Amino acid sequence: MKTEKDIAKKGLYLGAGAGLVLFAIFGLLYGSLLGGVIGLGIAGSIFGYPVGPQIASRMIVAASMLFGILVSGVVFTGGLAFIGWAIGYAIESLMAKKEAEQEVKVK
Repeated sequence: MKTEKDIAKKGLYLGAGAGLVLFAIFGLLYGSLLGGVIGLGIAGSIFGYPVGPQIASRMIVAASMLFGILVSGVVFTGGLAFIGWAIGYAIESLMAKKEAEQEVKVK
């Protein structure tokens, strides 16, 4: 459905922007925290507890922290972009329905 207003696209951009802001505020810290905890668990199961200062265990923890940040970014940005698009699409379809009803009443 192509309209002049294109509210769904505006909702998508607004949701993605809000997702990026929330990711910068919350996602970086908590994504790296949860990824680090998971990485410590993996490194502990491989090398034993307590995890020592070996390079391999540090690389596992660092990689899992980066993966946690990546997943957090995808969830925040993609999820809120989808929610914004869905709200925009719903508004757009309601407006198109109203316009169609008004055209029928005029004729």
